[in-house]
Amino acid sequence: MTAPGLIGEWSARELIAHLGYWSGHAAELIHAAQQDPGDARGSAEPSVDEINETVARIARDTDLATVRRREAASVEALVERLRALDPALLERRLADGATLEEGIREDGPLHYREHTEELLRILDARSSG
Repeated sequence: MTAPGLIGEWSARELIAHLGYWSGHAAELIHAAQQDPGDARGSAEPSVDEINETVARIARDTDLATVRRREAASVEALVERLRALDPALLERRLADGATLEEGIREDGPLHYREHTEELLRILDARSSG
């Protein structure tokens, strides 16, 4: 779980932190839209690569149990925000031109699916080899 090399240089710990960060990001997008429907969230954010590197660096210095609790809390926050979301906000455009719905899907379920498929390929290759 903490040995580098699972996906690139990342261990499972970094991957869990990565997924947790982006779930939290989706929850923040919803929160911003609920607080100020005209908010152009994301316009001054660092690049995705910079964010991913920062999240991985912090995860490497954090124990696995804490990383797992943070990821679970991020997913829980996203689910809570989704339950309270006014569907009319889903069409709101974000700073990058995507709709709120597209941002939520990209950061949440599509991101988990992408990494799940990647992990399944890796595990299949390891069991075949």
